[in-house]
Amino acid sequence: MSSNQWEIGPIFRALMRNKVGAILIAIQIAVTMTIVVNSIFIILERATKIERESGIDEINSFYLTTTGFGSNFDPKSTATNDLELIRSTAGVLDAIQINAIPVSGGGWSMSFQTEPGEEKETEGAAIYMVDEHGINALDLEVIAGENFAAGDVRWRPAGVRDWPDNVIITKVLAESLFPDIGYQDVVGKTIYIQQNEPMIVKGIVDKIQAPWVGWDDLEHTVLTPEITEFESNRYYIRAQPGQRDAIMPIIEEALASSNKQRIIRGMRTVQETRERSYRADTAMIKILSTTMIILTIVTGLGIVGLASFSVNRRKKQIGTRRALGASQQAIVRYFMLENFLISTVGVLLGAVLTVGLNMLLVNIFSLNALDWYFVPAGMLVLWLVGQIAVFGPAKKAANIPPALATRTV
Repeated sequence: MSSNQWEIGPIFRALMRNKVGAILIAIQIAVTMTIVVNSIFIILERATKIERESGIDEINSFYLTTTGFGSNFDPKSTATNDLELIRSTAGVLDAIQINAIPVSGGGWSMSFQTEPGEEKETEGAAIYMVDEHGINALDLEVIAGENFAAGDVRWRPAGVRDWPDNVIITKVLAESLFPDIGYQDVVGKTIYIQQNEPMIVKGIVDKIQAPWVGWDDLEHTVLTPEITEFESNRYYIRAQPGQRDAIMPIIEEALASSNKQRIIRGMRTVQETRERSYRADTAMIKILSTTMIILTIVTGLGIVGLASFSVNRRKKQIGTRRALGASQQAIVRYFMLENFLISTVGVLLGAVLTVGLNMLLVNIFSLNALDWYFVPAGMLVLWLVGQIAVFGPAKKAANIPPALATRTV
């Protein structure tokens, strides 16, 4: 009897006699592959999303909000004095008043177009109101044009609806608005806000993200040269490297002492804000990772259980084969091949289910389509898990003595 006859024939007949166990393991492998492959794809997408650079100096920056009260509270003089105080504090690299914080989840947005009038193609963009210190405070890089001058900056009282004449926009927004020219040539071009109000592009910055991390146009951002004249103001402070935590309480105390007609609240680092904004993505990664580990372990244990049951049920058959001259390696190979055949059925079914689940996720949740190489990679991993799981029972079977064949029950 040849090696192939010994292995393939008996394996197939043995599986037919225990179809339920083999089918259950194959289905378990298929389900595990379906969930694991799609989970890995989602985890990688979420991790890539979390790791996107915001374009600002997150490590050394923090912000806080002041809210004035009382009939004598003057927003304009308060903002002027606050900025002078903060910028003169030891350890502060720069500071600005700003209407919103990148990656914070809340802010302002408007639509922009390259031609005036209704029904023209528009691009949405987040708006950050900053003064001439904005580029340095946010740690942005001007890659074309120039920064705002002090004379460009205006005060914006509450209720004002018009916009400044000059703006700075991101490279991505420049390329979206003017796809037919290089971003360098966008400097000096006119764009329109509110359908017909012109604004001259004074500069282009490399990158600064909008506040909304789930937005498709995350790098569509506009800087306007304005300081808000509101009762509630937000200050963004960039500290010298390594000085952030030390100067946070100093700034808070100095502002509280300088003006008793306001409260200081919401002081938070940009890193903490980023973590809060991506909390749902981080939780999803943890949940999917835990699910993957549990499923893989359960599948491995199922394979071990089926193989152990098969060994115990066929001890005399294995002893007979040993008595007829089968080597221990042949016995191990028998059970490894048996598991490989079961796993093959499972991963082939899993490949179909994996693609089907991904198509469902794409249609319902607008996720990206699964990259082709995830399916064969998942098949290889499940094959490997199966071979590792069955190796222990296979070694146990190989150690069954030939003398067992002569024993009676």
